[in-house]
Amino acid sequence: MAAKSEKKVSGSESTEAGDEAERAIEQWKVKQLIKNLEAARGNGTSMISLIIPPKDQISRVTKMLAEEYGTASNIKSRVTRLSVLSAITSIQARLKLYSKVPPNGLVLYCGEVLSDDGKERKVSIDFEPFKPINTSLYLCDNKFHCEALSGLLENDEKFGFIVMDGSGTLYGTLSGNTRTVLHKFTVDLPKKHGRGGQSSVRFARIRVEKRQNYVRKVAEMATQMFISNDRPNVVGMILAGSAEFKLKLNQSDLFDPRLQAIVLKIVDVSYGGENGFNQAIELASDCLSNIKFIREKKLLSQYFSEIAKDSGKYCFGVKDTLAALETGAVSDLIVYEDLAINRYVLRNKDTGAEKVVHLDEMQEKNTSNFKDTASGADLEVKDKMSLLDWFSTNFKSFGCKLQFVSNKSQEGAQFCKGFGGIGGLLRYTVDFSTMEVAEEDDDTSGGGGEGGSGGSADTFGDDDFI
Repeated sequence: MAAKSEKKVSGSESTEAGDEAERAIEQWKVKQLIKNLEAARGNGTSMISLIIPPKDQISRVTKMLAEEYGTASNIKSRVTRLSVLSAITSIQARLKLYSKVPPNGLVLYCGEVLSDDGKERKVSIDFEPFKPINTSLYLCDNKFHCEALSGLLENDEKFGFIVMDGSGTLYGTLSGNTRTVLHKFTVDLPKKHGRGGQSSVRFARIRVEKRQNYVRKVAEMATQMFISNDRPNVVGMILAGSAEFKLKLNQSDLFDPRLQAIVLKIVDVSYGGENGFNQAIELASDCLSNIKFIREKKLLSQYFSEIAKDSGKYCFGVKDTLAALETGAVSDLIVYEDLAINRYVLRNKDTGAEKVVHLDEMQEKNTSNFKDTASGADLEVKDKMSLLDWFSTNFKSFGCKLQFVSNKSQEGAQFCKGFGGIGGLLRYTVDFSTMEVAEEDDDTSGGGGEGGSGGSADTFGDDDFI
């Protein structure tokens, strides 16, 4: 039975980890979108920002846009008038694709954007956020307004609280700035001394029995409150109280091991009930704010541990990491969230052959990277995209998890500076030296380029990246 229980716990942990990874990728995509939108500028007030909250009506927004179209027709400047009318028309066309507002709301951006060379290009974006956006917005300006999207990046992870003392227990959750009391009950426990009329031994036995029953009730209620679908519905637990009950609960066999595994902190509070809940939130604030860093440090510590053991179950650098991805050996793909490397698909006009190269900012300035090594002919840029964008789109096809890390922790800074900000944990040992020999043999026998979609190891062109 114990083995079966452990198996269930580990399975729920892996599912939870997968959900967290998906959430992190969605947040990264929104962060990149905000970065690109904030950098965009246009002429006049031709850039429209439209945010529709959940449960709003498409018909109401369509009517509002029709009125705005009539108003915009009176703009004196011909160029601005045509740009605004074009943007409103594009948004109206996009709205026709939706019969109702999606559950999480709808975000639309449309307008004429000035490119680096001074030319105007039309940008039209519509998407459903990965979590509800409770903001209604319509603005015409010379820039896109992304303030409401920044709220999607705030930490919305849910933490569970148990505030337990001799007079009762409170169960609550904290998510972002919202705290919720799930349940509370009071208890009447016998004190250490009775009024007489019964033996001290019997009185002590009754007291211990009632206290044990109280701990049992608290543990059973905790399972009901914080376990859903056989796994915790919170990312961490905080146990609080003014007496020793919180310690007894944490050490008790009655406390669900799935919750015991995610206890982040045990704090002493001066009060019970809601006042104790508020105090517990303040005392645990450092622990709650560092939860992302704790995960990051744990992941990178595991990565550095594999390197220290020289197990061969690791890779770093663009070339080796992409080669390991092609073999299906990567279990966790670790990348710096601001990695400045672009993926180019280059085409030889004469032969029609294509190859993929991955270049950082310094390598992009070197024109030799855009020439054919054999003939010296200039190569045509068929496609260019950020390597991070390519990873976020294709990582599932390689059977791995995509993990973003920052450079704000000591481990993160070491990973970015020492390992180029890209690497991975492998399922099994991979000998990259033998793979390089095989690549050289392929090259001498006339092996071609990648062909477009994946990324064969003979086309990386970034040997000197690290």
